[in-house]
Amino acid sequence: MSDHTNYAPVNHPGSPVPADRRPWHVTWTAYSPVDITPPELRAAALQGETEAWITDPVASPQQVPVAEWDIRQVEAVVPYEMDAAGWPLNPTGRTGRSGRNLGKWGENQAADPIVVAGTGAERRVLLIRRDDIGVWAIPGGMVDPGETAPAALTRELAEETGVDLTDTEPEAILARTYVADWRNTDHAWVASTVALYTLPDVVPAQAADDATDAAWVPFSSVEQLADDLADDGGLYEAHLDLLAAAANRLAE
Repeated sequence: MSDHTNYAPVNHPGSPVPADRRPWHVTWTAYSPVDITPPELRAAALQGETEAWITDPVASPQQVPVAEWDIRQVEAVVPYEMDAAGWPLNPTGRTGRSGRNLGKWGENQAADPIVVAGTGAERRVLLIRRDDIGVWAIPGGMVDPGETAPAALTRELAEETGVDLTDTEPEAILARTYVADWRNTDHAWVASTVALYTLPDVVPAQAADDATDAAWVPFSSVEQLADDLADDGGLYEAHLDLLAAAANRLAE
C-alpha cells in the first residue's frame, strides 16, 4: 500500500508491471505502485464537505464498514476479492497505480448506451466529446446510489446528449464488463453495463453535462471510426471493444 506521502499526477501510467506479476496470488514483495489520488480525495480534504460524486468520503477502504463490502461484492458487475487487510483488489490484477481517482473504493459501476441510427452506408453512432480528456466516446457515466443500470443508461444519455430513450427498450445488453478506464487503480476501478439501442434515423443531439460536443458519426466499423476521429481528438481507447461488440451485433 502507498504511504500517502508522495503523489503523482492522476494520469501517471503507474510503475511497470510484468504480465507474470499482475495476478494478486503471485508474491511480489518489491511491488511499489504509484499513488495517483487527487487532492480532493486525500485525507485532509475528506474531513470537510465533499463533492457530490464522492460516494466514499474516506481516505482508506478500511474505513468502509465490512457489511457494506459484503453488499458491494454481491452486487458487483465483475466479481472481485478483498485482501486480508480489507482492501478491494482490482479483478484484473496489479495496475502499478494505487489510491483512487473515482467516487468510491472498489468497483464503480457505470452505464454506457451505444445508440446507432440508420443502416448500411447511412449508419451513424452517437458519440460525445469528454470534457475531462477531450476524446470522443460513448455517452454514459456512473450509476447513482440506489439507481439501476437500465435507469442510468437512459439518464446519462439524456443528460449528455439530450436524447431521451426512456421508453425505448435496448436491442441488446452487449456486456457487463471491466472497463480499462484511465482512472483505474489497484483498489478502485470501473465496470460497466453496456446496451445497444437502434433507431431508424438520427435525432437531434446536443452536448451537455460531462460532454463538450455531441455528434452522429459514420459507423461502418470500429477501424473506420477510429481513423475518422484520429485528427479530431481521437476515440476513447477503453470503448474500442464495446463499439466492436456493437458492430458485431449489427452484422448478425
